[in-house]
Amino acid sequence: MAEKIKDDELNVFDDLEADTKPLKEDKLVTPVDGKTASKKVQVELEVDTSVKDLGPNPYAKIIHMARAVDSWRIFPRIFITTYIILLYKCVIWYMNLPNPTMEQSGLISIVVGAGAAWFGLYTGSSKKK
Repeated sequence: MAEKIKDDELNVFDDLEADTKPLKEDKLVTPVDGKTASKKVQVELEVDTSVKDLGPNPYAKIIHMARAVDSWRIFPRIFITTYIILLYKCVIWYMNLPNPTMEQSGLISIVVGAGAAWFGLYTGSSKKK
């Protein structure tokens, strides 16, 4: 009975070998120094390029609102307005000091110097086309 099982197994393997196609041999290129090796492989890729109609975009209104907010430049204008108010209050405070110290002068110098950076960022951040 053990011989019968072996014969059946051989028949199964014979059928599998008949169904397989011979594999294409890839060439392995090894340089003379023998440190590295490279192998060239050919790849076939199938891409579905058909157009699929998914219906109307459910986020179209949100995208339109985001573009409107971006074109109005709301946030840069809020930041510049806040800076102008801060600068005004700091300068008025500094001018009312009877005897300003070095630290107070440094604070005003930093606040006024930051204005140039804020203005440069505001004018340089226009929408790129």
